Amino acid sequence: MKYNQINNKLFIENREKFKKQLKPNSIAIFTSNYEYVWNGDASHHFKQNSNLYWLCGIDQEDTFLIIFPDCAVEEFKEVLFLKQTNETIAVWDGYKFTKEHATEISGISNILWNDNFIEKIRPIVNMANTIYLSLNENDRFSYKSPYSELDFAKQIKNNFPLHQYERSGPQLQRLRSIKSEFEIDLVKNAISISKKGFERILKFTKPGVWEYEIEAELIHEYLSNRATGHSFHPIVASGASACVLHYVENNKQCKDGDIILVDCGVDYANYASDMTRAFPVNGKFTKRQKDVYNAVLRVMRGASKLLLPGTMLMEYHKIVGKELMEKELVDLGLITIDEIKNENPDYPAYKKYFMHGTSHFLGIDVHDLGMRYEPMQAGNLFTCEPGIYIREENLGIRLENNLLITENGQIDLMDVSKMPLEVEEIEDLMNR
Repeated sequence: MKYNQINNKLFIENREKFKKQLKPNSIAIFTSNYEYVWNGDASHHFKQNSNLYWLCGIDQEDTFLIIFPDCAVEEFKEVLFLKQTNETIAVWDGYKFTKEHATEISGISNILWNDNFIEKIRPIVNMANTIYLSLNENDRFSYKSPYSELDFAKQIKNNFPLHQYERSGPQLQRLRSIKSEFEIDLVKNAISISKKGFERILKFTKPGVWEYEIEAELIHEYLSNRATGHSFHPIVASGASACVLHYVENNKQCKDGDIILVDCGVDYANYASDMTRAFPVNGKFTKRQKDVYNAVLRVMRGASKLLLPGTMLMEYHKIVGKELMEKELVDLGLITIDEIKNENPDYPAYKKYFMHGTSHFLGIDVHDLGMRYEPMQAGNLFTCEPGIYIREENLGIRLENNLLITENGQIDLMDVSKMPLEVEEIEDLMNR
């Protein structure tokens, strides 16, 4: 692994929290993600299942985790099943976890090899009344291809058809949405690397460079600082492309006079940062660009103050649009009072220029688990990312910071890291 080893207290504490949510005499079983085939004999880069990683920290394929607090066999109250390495694997694929290293990472003392996994767990599972299984229950998930949790759940239910079954998802969704100090430190580390990447591209960008060259500068800085890589495919969008919300081609030449929008994140130890910035290709905002930029910045600052314990996320989105963004769009001359009076309530006037939500949960996943229809809580970690997209002017500006909700308000982790944000800061860095 590229990143520094994480204190295993994080995973020990996570498992203890999860155990308290289980019914008596229940067993919870988790599986790692698949290694997905690319083409031929090539595979995509392996990315661990977020639930399994949150519970044990093992960043390796073909891993199973058993949690059975009431098990009569002490060794099976917590047990990890791993791929057993051999000389061939070592030569072709390199290092795989030893039992000792897996214990050091996870805090789990009982480590077994995963050959004949179902047969090994059969007598243990038969001691339980209830089996907890997890699926991808992220409400942004769109099921398009087979995935390991779903296939594994079918296999377990086929082998143990008479047990009671429960979902681990609801418990993990609530638990994972409240970040521990260990997790906040990991996200802060990802943000600190993101800051270095942003400052690097500010110094690099000038008229004539290509979007993919800026993308290359980012990944160079990330990997140089022990990040695993991007936490999602970066958006590097100049000119009109900045008005395409999910633009990922990154193949245009950056032209003098254009604004470039960069939405990117760092994956450090499987924890994500998520930053968006917009800056002038030539290092100097025009008056119009500056006016739109500062309008977005005012909305971001105002919206950030609403991220408080007790706030309802879906209501918050409406307030940001109707009370904060609407005023800025009127002042910029983009919408009129008459358009607001005559708007369709299902598609307010402001949505012509600001058509997406303002915040999402952040953590192990960029769009992390969280309770969207329950009040916000201290320990929630959110992005805040308003934007204004003026297609008729080929101008798109979005700004995004990462904020931790506390009992006393919110802490902007990017402000804490001194991530450049103000127009003057950006121009100064680009023109030194």
